[in-house]
Amino acid sequence: MSYYRRAKTTGASYFFTVVSYRRRDILCDTRVREALRKAIAEVRNKSPFTIDAWVLLPDHLHCIWTLPPNDADFSSRWGRIKRLVSMDCGNVYHRDEWMTTSKKKHRESMIWQRRFWEHQIRDEKDFNHHMDYIHYNPVKHGISRRVVDWPYSTFHRYVKNGIYPSNWGGNGIEFVDIGE
Repeated sequence: MSYYRRAKTTGASYFFTVVSYRRRDILCDTRVREALRKAIAEVRNKSPFTIDAWVLLPDHLHCIWTLPPNDADFSSRWGRIKRLVSMDCGNVYHRDEWMTTSKKKHRESMIWQRRFWEHQIRDEKDFNHHMDYIHYNPVKHGISRRVVDWPYSTFHRYVKNGIYPSNWGGNGIEFVDIGE
């Protein structure tokens, strides 16, 4: 069994990338979005965390979470979220021909890739850079022409709160890709 080294700083903020199985364009489907929203609420109720930023794209998502003081366990949170979504709508996306011995052994569905990627946010500059990266992602991937046009993002909350102008990431405003 592989051992993945993960950051374990309590109360820290983390940037995550979570990808659909075989990069299928399913994560923006109404059924998956609703299951994801419900799963996050359930997990946050038992194991609180703050969602600082989020973008949901058809085949992956990015987000920043801040964990409570004395808590560094984002892995079990992600495990429960992915499991709840898979239980809720996994049968809709199941494909018998994709079931491998390993997938059966690990009781995996056809919704998520097995792993996820995390990065511990180092400082305010790193936080802001990842926040911009998250919100610009739909434009980067050619899904949306302007950041404001993509509905599945916390960008709209930040515009409402005066953090970003509504034309950020478009109309000549430059963004530097962090390459993640």
